[in-house]
Formats: sequence, C-alpha cells, structure tokens
Amino acid sequence: MGVLVTGGAGYIGSHTVYELIKTNQQVVVYDNLSKGHRGAVPAGIPLIMGDIREAARLAETIEANHIDTVIHFAADSLVGESMQDPAKYYENNVVATLALLNTLRKCGVNRIVFSSTAAVYGEPELWPIAENFRTNPTNVYGRTKLVIEGILADFSQAYGLKYVSLRYFNAAGALNSGTIGEDHAPETHLIPLVLKTALGQRQAIDIYGTDYPTPDGTCIRDYIHVTDLAQAHVLALEYLQAGGASRIYNLGSERGFSVREVIDRAKFVTGIDFPVQEKERRAGDPAILVASSERIRQELGWKPACSELDTIIRSAWQWHKNNPHGFGES
Repeated sequence: MGVLVTGGAGYIGSHTVYELIKTNQQVVVYDNLSKGHRGAVPAGIPLIMGDIREAARLAETIEANHIDTVIHFAADSLVGESMQDPAKYYENNVVATLALLNTLRKCGVNRIVFSSTAAVYGEPELWPIAENFRTNPTNVYGRTKLVIEGILADFSQAYGLKYVSLRYFNAAGALNSGTIGEDHAPETHLIPLVLKTALGQRQAIDIYGTDYPTPDGTCIRDYIHVTDLAQAHVLALEYLQAGGASRIYNLGSERGFSVREVIDRAKFVTGIDFPVQEKERRAGDPAILVASSERIRQELGWKPACSELDTIIRSAWQWHKNNPHGFGES
C-alpha cells in the first residue's frame, strides 16, 4: 500500500518524504507546485501535478498507487495574507481539504495525518501550551486550520475516519545533507530572513519590539527542526497504520528562543556581524509562544534530536549559503 503526501514538494512536506523513504513506505507526492518545488522531491519518487480539488485526478492517483494513508500538508500559511484575503484561505485551505476528504471517502481511504498549526490557540496567557488549552485563533490562517480540525472530528464520528492532527509553530533548519531546505516567496520566517541578511541579500534584519516581558525584551518563539517535525509526521502515520484512534498532538521545543537569541546565534554560526534594526512592536505579537510536546513524547515516543538552536541554524546556513537562490526555479 502507498502513502500520498499532499504538498509534498513544499518545505515540511519534502522533508517528510525523505523521512518516509527511510521507513520503506511507498510514497507518492501530489502537489500543484504553487508553493512547492520540483527540485525538493527526491529522485525516484512520483510527483503528480494536481490540485486536491480535482476529484477525478486525485481519485485516479489514489487508485493507481494503492494509497491507504494520506499526509496532508497542502495549504496557504501566511498570517498577514490571510487577514488581507480571507476568501483565498477559506477556499484553498477549508474548501480544498473538504474536497480531499470527500475523495478519500469515495476511494475508501480512512487514515490521514493533518499538518495543523499551534496558531489555533491564539494568544494564551500560560505556556507551554498543552492540547487541552482553549482554542481561540486570532488570525484567519489559524481559524481555517481549526475549522479543518472540526471537519476531521465530524468525519471521524460519522464515517470512521482516523486522523492525527499535529499542531506546531515554527519549522526551521534544513536536511543535514544540504540537499533541500527552506525556499519561500515571499519569505516571512525569522531564521531564513536572518541568514539572507548574513548573505547580503537584505540590508538589515528587523527586531519588532524590545520591551516585552521576556529576559532580553524580545519575543520568544518555539522553533523545531524540520527533520524532527518530519519524523513526528512519520510516527503519526505509523500510529494510524497500526490501528490508532484519532488524536491531536502538539509539537514543541518546550523552551523557545527569543528573537535576539536567534540573531546572536546566527552571527556566531555564520561569523558575520550583519546589521540589525530595532523597530516598534507589531500589533498582535504575543510575548511568548511555546508549545508542550509531552503527550506525543509519552504516547508515540517522539524525541526531537535536531532542535537545539545552533543545530537548526547550522543546517539552515549550509542550505542558504550553498543555494542562495533556493531551488533556482522560476
């Protein structure tokens, strides 16, 4: 039987494909390449060009490749854009996922791992964030993911769908071999922006707010190495294949790093003293966002091995330094 990875040519999806190969899973990537890159898909892995709303094409792919489980990454994920164009996010995230689930039902596929987000929690007052915390997303992107989780729960109850939803904040780093890494357009994530500044592709890196109630006054965020995230998706897949019940798990470092820590460690790793600009706070930026991963550690044995900050930055720096223009695709 096979595993279909939607959005498998994207950043986290492609790293997950590499981890799936190690477990001898039969993997098929399904991606419309609106965000992904052909060069991110390992040689020998089938890449089916298509949109998950194309029911006939998707069903043909599922049946031809004997798919019995799906890992679902395909989504739009820019918070700012989601607030400016909510229609796009409800269409590309919610409507598209509903179309995917309906096709899976018709094809008899009843297992799915869903790449969700810790943005479903909004701005909690306590941390680290546990799965039983109240969900109250403060942006459209987070709301679309929470709506999808509700659909999954309803499909599980009504149709017997088994799912694992994985909630996390910031994926970072790159494959240790340097074969693939982070290549977004536009880029909004702190670590690649910092490293692009070190490469001279940006004039300076901006710190938005230095008066937060944190040790150094800058925001603290949860960073997980993309390989550790990928391995969590593989564990969730194996859990479902072994007959596991539907479940929600957080993925987190449980300590987090401040913006200034990230910048300082990037200067150390790269050996470059690049310019930094301090600016006013951005509206809606919480001081601390860190997730607890105790549940998945205990239940699935997830043990992140690459998520120390220097390890994350070194792997990302290797990728960006060797691939300053990403995958080089138009």
